[in-house]
Amino acid sequence: MSFSRRHFFRIAGTGIVASYFADVFEPRLLLGATTHSAPTLRNTAKSCIFIFLSGAPSQTDMWDLKEGAWTPLDLAPTSYGDVRWPQGLLPKTGAHLGKLSIVRSGLAWAAVHQLGQTWAQIARNPGGATGAIAPHLGAVVALESQAARTPADVLPGFIALNSGSIPTCGYLPAKYAPFGVTTDASGLSTLSHPDGATRFSRRWDLLHQLDVARASGSLGKAASDMNDFYDQSKVLMDAPGINDVFSFSDAEHATYGSSTFGDSLIVARNLVASGKGTRFVQATMGGWDHHSDIYDHDAAQSLYVQCAELDAALGALLTDLTSMNLLDDTLVVVVSEFGRTVGPLSGQGGRDHYLRNSSVFAGGGTKGGRIIGKTDADGDAIVEYGWSAARDVRTEDIACTIYSALGIDYTTVRNDDPLGRGFEYVPEAKDGAYQPIEELW
Repeated sequence: MSFSRRHFFRIAGTGIVASYFADVFEPRLLLGATTHSAPTLRNTAKSCIFIFLSGAPSQTDMWDLKEGAWTPLDLAPTSYGDVRWPQGLLPKTGAHLGKLSIVRSGLAWAAVHQLGQTWAQIARNPGGATGAIAPHLGAVVALESQAARTPADVLPGFIALNSGSIPTCGYLPAKYAPFGVTTDASGLSTLSHPDGATRFSRRWDLLHQLDVARASGSLGKAASDMNDFYDQSKVLMDAPGINDVFSFSDAEHATYGSSTFGDSLIVARNLVASGKGTRFVQATMGGWDHHSDIYDHDAAQSLYVQCAELDAALGALLTDLTSMNLLDDTLVVVVSEFGRTVGPLSGQGGRDHYLRNSSVFAGGGTKGGRIIGKTDADGDAIVEYGWSAARDVRTEDIACTIYSALGIDYTTVRNDDPLGRGFEYVPEAKDGAYQPIEELW
């Protein structure tokens, strides 16, 4: 199949996103993947909201509550069936426990923030052989959903909300990088040109008359990436109703906790509800590095302050996704880079870095109301792993789980990487080293 340049721009003018044609212009994106005895995939979710709690919250004060002489009374430990829950910290989230599955047998590879954060988002050791070229999980999702995009899919496949500097597309084309958005109640201020649509269209046409080489791909990846950014931006400007997706009311802002993180989850909700092509949304909330004053109500980022912000936003998100009939199609994942020390507090009144951690899943076809894994009375040693692999749940297993839920073969090995090694979506998954947490379903 071939397209003349004039034919392409006539079609693009109808509002079809430029990346809709990626498989025509970049056949290596289709030919670059091979699989080894493809596994059975769940394929129960259409999209994923990936909530990253940067800094590493205390799992034994939250998701795997442990009670001792150190436990403040106002954590208000409460029983929901067999689950002990910090009602004083997470009451709104607690109301949705029947929708949540909590994995308590997680173990990080590294207790260093930057290393662990990157590892959790690229599903491999950043210092390993393919770490430097590895794309974010969301970039892989965007790539894998490319072939199914339709003319209505005008939004980028991967959008990151208030997430700062995170891993991007690695060696993949830049069209799969996270489209970073700083949320604002009025939406995206750059969707309209100050000189008006008519003048902008004339400038756009002139650009393509003067800069044919950039659009042709003959100048290499950097120029092609720039062209993709231009085209993607133009489509967003031309598509109706886009700003509504990124906007929110004062009432919504208040319902989600009157916080920047809450605003992120409002827009995340809007993105999955819009059906306009975004398949992976990341929202990041920092401030969880509680080396000191974790229970100090007067501390600016105490556990109470952090949990109040998280609880209002996460509780509202789960409420809205449920009422909008979106939760079954949307996998919500809450993770961090590692956990925090267990038992009594440190001399500074805090908790330090610790490999043992927990993660939370909801929606996307998962059953909910499940606890996977059991730790001892302090939250230190594993008593039961709680899943078929009978070992710690690693970052790579969480990646396999997300991919499987979205219908992506997590054993894929691409043969288009610049190192010529073969790029595995999840290293060693094809050999059975890592796998989805099937017990979630």
